[in-house]
Amino acid sequence: MSEKFILYARKMINNPLLKRRQLQVELIHPDQGSVSKTAIKAKLATMFKTKDECISVFGLKGKFGGGRSTGFALIYDSLDARKKCDQKTLLLRDKLLTKEGKKGRKQLKEMKGRMKKCRGTAKTNAANASGKKKK
Repeated sequence: MSEKFILYARKMINNPLLKRRQLQVELIHPDQGSVSKTAIKAKLATMFKTKDECISVFGLKGKFGGGRSTGFALIYDSLDARKKCDQKTLLLRDKLLTKEGKKGRKQLKEMKGRMKKCRGTAKTNAANASGKKKK
C-alpha cells in the first residue's frame, strides 16, 4: 500500500550539544488510519538529506476525528551521535541496541540456593551453573 500523507516540520530547534535537530512533526493523512514510523522516517530523510537510521520518531498522537496526527522527531548528525545520546528504548525499538537476556525469578532463586551451599570462589561456579545435574 502506498502511503500518501503530507508531512510538516514545525518548531525546529537545532541542538548542537546533543548533535541533533529537534522538531515537531505534523501529518495529514485523510485516506488512512495512521502512518507508520518507517514511512515518516523515509520522508524526513528525503526532506533533511540524511539517512533514516539517524532519525528517531516518537510520541505520535492522532487527532479526534482522524486524518491528522502530531508527534516528535530527532534528527541526529550521525549514527554514532544517535547511539550515544538517544533514549535506550528508542534504540532498542529500532534494533540499534541489543538487550542481554534477563534471568527469570525462578532462575535467580535457584542460583541463590546453589550459592548458599558453597563458600569462596566456588560461589561463582555455582552462580554460573545451569542447575541441571549431569548423569
